[in-house]
Amino acid sequence: MALYTEQTLKVHNSLTGTKETFTPIHEGHVGMYVCGPTVYSNVHLGNCRTFMSFDLIFRYLRHLGYKVRFVRNITDAGHLEDDADQGEDKIAKKARLEKIEPMEVVQRYTVDFHNILQRFNLLPPSIEPTATGHIVEQIEIIKVIMDRGYAYEKNGSVYFDVKRFNQDYEYGKLSGRKLEDMIANTRELTAQDEKRNPQDFALWKKAEPQHIMRWPSPWGEGFPGWHLECTVMSTKYLGDTFDIHGGGMDLKFPHHECEIAQAEAGNDQSPVRYWLHANMLTLNGKKMAKSTGNNLLPGEIFSGENDILSKPFAPTVVRFFMMQAHYTSILDLSDEALLAAEKGYNRLMDAMEQLPGLPTGKTSDFDVAAWRQRCYDAMNDDFNSPVLIAQLFEAVKTINLVRDGKQSLSPADRDTLQETMEGFAFEVLGLEPGRSQTQETEKLEGVMKLVIDLRNQARANKDYHTSDQIRDTLSELGIQLKDGKEGTTFTL
Repeated sequence: MALYTEQTLKVHNSLTGTKETFTPIHEGHVGMYVCGPTVYSNVHLGNCRTFMSFDLIFRYLRHLGYKVRFVRNITDAGHLEDDADQGEDKIAKKARLEKIEPMEVVQRYTVDFHNILQRFNLLPPSIEPTATGHIVEQIEIIKVIMDRGYAYEKNGSVYFDVKRFNQDYEYGKLSGRKLEDMIANTRELTAQDEKRNPQDFALWKKAEPQHIMRWPSPWGEGFPGWHLECTVMSTKYLGDTFDIHGGGMDLKFPHHECEIAQAEAGNDQSPVRYWLHANMLTLNGKKMAKSTGNNLLPGEIFSGENDILSKPFAPTVVRFFMMQAHYTSILDLSDEALLAAEKGYNRLMDAMEQLPGLPTGKTSDFDVAAWRQRCYDAMNDDFNSPVLIAQLFEAVKTINLVRDGKQSLSPADRDTLQETMEGFAFEVLGLEPGRSQTQETEKLEGVMKLVIDLRNQARANKDYHTSDQIRDTLSELGIQLKDGKEGTTFTL
């Protein structure tokens, strides 16, 4: 029997603002869509946190026994620099500046995106559709929305009529905004504006002569609006109404608000049961921004090539750090926080490595069954990973006490403890076994300092036999000593 029949999962639904019991549309099956990256630059660390949050959710749903169809798109066209439908396409601009084809930009940064997420041990989605691969479907839904009277064409562009839509539906219900307030707080349209109202948004934009990326349509050559692709791809692969839609908090308005409006205007039904939003990542208490220099790329954390952190950190340590905060909370990254996370990660791994050989007794001093349920209770409470991690460290205390002979575990309880810890640490949290490489490097350097000191002492005592034996044995192990003016160093 699947675990989801035994566990009651509750999720915080952004649409209602309440925590609700999760009940999928089709029993045993979950459809989940997450807004993916616009691939015009290296993936941002804050975006990685969002994708990691939904990887945790994906993993836990699968752990519970659900069959999950997880769709995460790639935006490779239509995302303009300004949410007000102004400016250049971000990918086309990058292509123009670098004097390469737009699809070269897309390929380069899609590869980077996949490589970084793989290093963070994210599971791939079930389907990863692209905006350019669904131009036909986007044109077709625009026709439907226009036929139903919720969009209009102007000079080769098509705009969604928010005022007209709001007569039949409710625009702003996800973000909690009222259209009347939005209208009151916006400027008057100028004679050059094509929109009937400032709140209207583009479904299709006419391509100016200099615009590189363009497709034929009933309204002339152009390209789709950014919001439209997610409506098309989510409903194509998950149905007109599906279970979960996720993304960053920054997408709630206008992007997700527009998605709801488009789907209701085109399909006459609300597209999503549960809207989930992940919060932002800050750096040293401030917003990350390239312009201020308060910015880190994932690769710079792994390599240590930056001016912010004291040393490199392994991807799994960074993942463990991010799992220590609830996905809806703001998380601040700093050198101190990563150092603490690395220490905690290594402590957890040390305890888990001891589990298979842990001595057992006739009885148990630790209620493993109750502890196991507390782990599920944590994740059932809107995927509360920090509380889960606290429970894992409760088990670490027990493991250390059993190792020191101060507590006892029965063989069956030890096996349950090991199975549960491995399930939550590796399968759900997505951590990778072993210790942080930086910790192993520090240990090696400490050992080598001792060995080199012993060799120097032997040489000082003219015990050349011992000195040469140390050097030759290390050489056989692949460790080369080099004597120089500054002292003796080693290389692997």
